[in-house]
Amino acid sequence: MVAAIEVGDGGEAVYRHEQVIRRAGWRLLPAEHRAAYLVDAARAYLQVGDLFGAGRVLVDADGIAPAEVRCRPAARTVIAEIARGRPTVAGVARLATLVGLTR
Repeated sequence: MVAAIEVGDGGEAVYRHEQVIRRAGWRLLPAEHRAAYLVDAARAYLQVGDLFGAGRVLVDADGIAPAEVRCRPAARTVIAEIARGRPTVAGVARLATLVGLTR
């Protein structure tokens, strides 16, 4: 999935992400790995212009391992991009406030 993001193929990245999270092994990964992966998945959703999908997986990541979302620079960038979108995605405004991107 990450390779597809890096080459700019957001559609392929989203497709791969949706396949990965359906597998039984997904839940066996450590929480921090799942959350970091979901931050990357949010980037894929942003590439295809799906703010709601990006926001949804980012909020899911925060529920799994908050430090991975609130402390990683890459996650903060994704939060900022989603928060700038209109309409505001539920939960992302709260995350933006928690990480100090808004007041």
